[in-house]
Amino acid sequence: MIFPEWWGVGEHLYERAERLAALGYAALVSDLYGDAKVTDDPAEAGACAGPLLGGDRAELHARTKAALDKLKSNPNVDAGKIAAIGFCFGGSAALELARAGNDFKGAVSFHGGLGAGTAPAPKSITPKILVLHGAADPFVPADQVAAFEKEMDAAHADWQLNAYSGVEHAFTNKKADSKGVPGLKYDAQADARSWQEMQDFFAEIFGK
Repeated sequence: MIFPEWWGVGEHLYERAERLAALGYAALVSDLYGDAKVTDDPAEAGACAGPLLGGDRAELHARTKAALDKLKSNPNVDAGKIAAIGFCFGGSAALELARAGNDFKGAVSFHGGLGAGTAPAPKSITPKILVLHGAADPFVPADQVAAFEKEMDAAHADWQLNAYSGVEHAFTNKKADSKGVPGLKYDAQADARSWQEMQDFFAEIFGK
């Protein structure tokens, strides 16, 4: 499963799906807004993502779980070898899918928010967790990172977090700089490193 940035299901997400398919994986682009909603307006994007990230995030859990069930039902997919990845808002969504106690192999967050809705119960997180984070991301400050680490330890999760020095938010999106939002910046080195680290993570969780 691939969960989108708060901009919605756009070019960046489809490009990542094609890259995953080229690696031999079945890739499901997961539309969390509905109707293939996509925007370049930060205010509109925030209005779409905000309700899903508020409160206990029950609606976000329901939508990500629907994507998981859809992928598991595909006859061409090994239901025992499923991972969720996401970018920005989608990274938060991938982590929430794991926090909700769903059964799949791994969750990967690329420059995603790390704050939780309802904290998971101990030993309820079964997927392994990989967080790929820009150390200079103004939207995910050090105290949020520290709280996430504490949360994962309390839940006895199998987690790892890789932070890239001097790297800001949205570092995998080549068009991040053109969005007109301070703190969004593409970084080619972090993009390449994080994609490779995702592949290494997949090799571990899928046994390849």
